[in-house]
Amino acid sequence: MGNSIIPLPTIDRPFGFYLFGVFDKVVTSVTGGRFIPSQFEFVENETFLSDLPHVAIAIAMYYILVFGGRFLLKKVGAKPLSLRFQFQIHNMFLTTVSFLLVALMYEQLIPMIAHHGLYFSICDGQAWTKEMTTLYYLNYLVKFYEFLDTYYLVLKQKKLTFLHTYHHGATALLCYTQLIGTTSISWVPITLNLDVHVLMYWYYFLSARGIHVWWKEWVTRFQILQFILDLIFIYYATAIKVGHAIAPEYVCKRCAGSPLATISGCAIISSYLVLFIAFYIDIYKKSTKKSKVVRRVRGGVAAKVNEYVLLDKQTVQDNYDSNTGSPLPTKRRLHRGEKSEL
Repeated sequence: MGNSIIPLPTIDRPFGFYLFGVFDKVVTSVTGGRFIPSQFEFVENETFLSDLPHVAIAIAMYYILVFGGRFLLKKVGAKPLSLRFQFQIHNMFLTTVSFLLVALMYEQLIPMIAHHGLYFSICDGQAWTKEMTTLYYLNYLVKFYEFLDTYYLVLKQKKLTFLHTYHHGATALLCYTQLIGTTSISWVPITLNLDVHVLMYWYYFLSARGIHVWWKEWVTRFQILQFILDLIFIYYATAIKVGHAIAPEYVCKRCAGSPLATISGCAIISSYLVLFIAFYIDIYKKSTKKSKVVRRVRGGVAAKVNEYVLLDKQTVQDNYDSNTGSPLPTKRRLHRGEKSEL
């Protein structure tokens, strides 16, 4: 038989063709040659958002706009905005970008791990390839775009929690430290995060369209699983780095990455896991009136973690049954001449 029209997947070409090559040509054409993925180089203090002062300013501005904007909207008595269509576009864009980036990363990682092993891919400096650096940087830029998640909530005048506001700023900082620290293990938390984001933003898109999603709780479960897997890899790599530094005669292996990148990675991702587990226990394992209500509202705990469907104490008390969490029946308006039975 002749050659197949559709190229068959192999270890070196997981999609049958070179996806990064197609991506390179499309991006180069769209940007008019101003950004060529295959020729990109991340240079600290030269590349856009590659120095700490500018990163710190960008993150600080995020918090100023969030808390300052929320204060001003309340001060002037502005009405909440719906922004339903814009929110749909936002979520569709992020689920598409996340899917593309993670597919491009898998294309690089599958042959790397197959030919050189898992240890090489997470600890060897050669795993920090030109293609992976480009993808890491693009993912880093997306983290600043994701600040819009919170801006939408501010304009909708939804309440915010520490977990949400802290998470977005900390993740942008985390990606910066890993880029300048050239940590080969970066692909582990990034690919897992992108996998979750494909699912999460798709859920948001469907929810914004008014489509019921039965797997909403699994969004949060996958987020927690993501952090557990992250920390298994990160603590392993950290143990190797610390062991080699203290007792190189016993720990001969090394792991690429700067001390700053190692410390920040452990600290920030550990904090995520603690916050998400604490929240999950609070909502799903405690039998409080508020937890019952949150489990029943559209989006459930996934919405509360990410869109933050927060219900104030008075609203819960006045509108929901204390035993089941179900909405209380609304009182029928009395017509003229009709007497109340109470």
